[in-house]
Amino acid sequence: MTFTVDGVHTDCYVHAASEALRQLVDPTQGFLLTDEQVFAAHPLLFNGWRTIIVPAGEAHKQPTTIQSIIDQLVRHEADRSSVLIGVGGGVVTDMAGYAAGIYMRGIRCGFIPTTVLAMVDAALGGKNGVDLGAYKNLIGLIRQPEFLLFDTTLLATLPEQEWRNGFAEIVKHAMLFDVDLFVQLEHCGLTGYQRDPAALESLIMRNVHLKYQTVEADPFEKGPRKKLNLGHTLGHAIETTHQLPHGYAISLGMVAAARLGEELTNFPSGDKDRLVGLLQQIGLPVQLDVDWDAVLQLIRMDKKRKGNDIHFILPKAIGEAVVQPISITQLTDLIRQIF
Repeated sequence: MTFTVDGVHTDCYVHAASEALRQLVDPTQGFLLTDEQVFAAHPLLFNGWRTIIVPAGEAHKQPTTIQSIIDQLVRHEADRSSVLIGVGGGVVTDMAGYAAGIYMRGIRCGFIPTTVLAMVDAALGGKNGVDLGAYKNLIGLIRQPEFLLFDTTLLATLPEQEWRNGFAEIVKHAMLFDVDLFVQLEHCGLTGYQRDPAALESLIMRNVHLKYQTVEADPFEKGPRKKLNLGHTLGHAIETTHQLPHGYAISLGMVAAARLGEELTNFPSGDKDRLVGLLQQIGLPVQLDVDWDAVLQLIRMDKKRKGNDIHFILPKAIGEAVVQPISITQLTDLIRQIF
């Protein structure tokens, strides 16, 4: 299947074994970018490819790592016909897309996501970049990959925490767009999908469609695409200040957005309780002793801030959300009042 965003086609290959990469890219032109953990878990995948290996983890998603990647591309004499393929989770695909976008003013790139989180969210939509110190994704660009290769067998080595990370974004998509998906998640739970490969593959592709429907309509996040940030405004700040896995922080961010929604959009308390129950069923946190002073300080540098307002995503009902400007002052007062 193919998605077209701002005139750029991204081909998605499903049911494809990772060996199919050789049919998409000539190994003499391709460079694989991965991290130490993925390289150790799937060594055969990298046989015969020039491979750039970076340290694993969000802490290394920084400009210094991009400099290292580009230095290695230069040493390998990569030219404008080269293709950089990110093989890994969202940190790797973010950096691969960004490095490809700036090397020689842009070379081709593609992704092989190896986590649920990357398959349903992080590798999709063309957002690429790095953090700047504590500020998440402050440096980057929007540039679509040439292809996405989905190989769900790569998930066999995924730790349980990483499954939960990915399912936080799946819950987010259900909260935004798809009440039927929300009900399905309530019925099946995380373990149901882990035990049923066909259902898991179908779930992943359903989320790919949900995200790309939004991205195709709004490639540069000027309108509806902003909704994909549900749970992320507070979640990203909580992730940084409390050193939590991404999905865990987004879970807390969605619960916070739901509680703010009760105050500002008449989000039903019953829907909030269902959200909390689903997140708990998956094994995600729904409460934490948050350092709100530190969180609010980071929010002042959030990309969604415009002047003294921040474009906050609030649920109205399961399957529906709105973009609502909230002043930093009002947000601070509401957080003090609610939490």
